[in-house]
Amino acid sequence: MEPEKNAIPEKTRCTWCLGSDIYIHYHDTEWGVPVTDDRKLFEFLTLDGAQAGLSWLTILKKREGYREAFCNWDVEAIARMGEKDVARLRENPAIVRNRLKIESTLSNARAYLKVLNSGKTFSDYLWQFVDGTTIQNRWQDLSQVPATTPESDAMSKQLKKDGFRFVGSTICYAIMQAAGMVNDHTVDCFRHADLSEPA
Repeated sequence: MEPEKNAIPEKTRCTWCLGSDIYIHYHDTEWGVPVTDDRKLFEFLTLDGAQAGLSWLTILKKREGYREAFCNWDVEAIARMGEKDVARLRENPAIVRNRLKIESTLSNARAYLKVLNSGKTFSDYLWQFVDGTTIQNRWQDLSQVPATTPESDAMSKQLKKDGFRFVGSTICYAIMQAAGMVNDHTVDCFRHADLSEPA
């Protein structure tokens, strides 16, 4: 009698992550998990802004490069960077070397510090757009998942008003998805049920 093979069936996942171990690991361990850590939220803000016009897989592959280039997301240190740092970072192949995206990371760090100086955490500032609670969606298919919502529109408008850049509504919705402000795993995905449980 042959030993049993594949006794545990492969888990059903959102189709967007299939085909790449990096994507699958990110999907299984991070995407949609509620994040309230200010530094991690700034990382998502930066990475989702950097993604504009590129694939998310490209950004994930550069994620460690971003951490090293931007002081392990020490926002105060990033805010102190200047033109010489921009020039240096534009030569760094470990990140996206677009000048506007690099400059926006620095200016976003300064805008972030203004939020903190107002007495709010960055987490409270972002989570206010979903009233502090994950929106539980029940999408049957990836095609149903929106690119923007009224909540991401409101977030984008406020962030732009407060001096943030590369924060259009589509980017804001990507941040909301990554940081667990919405549960956008399709209902057949094993992570949907995991993230539907009350904390």
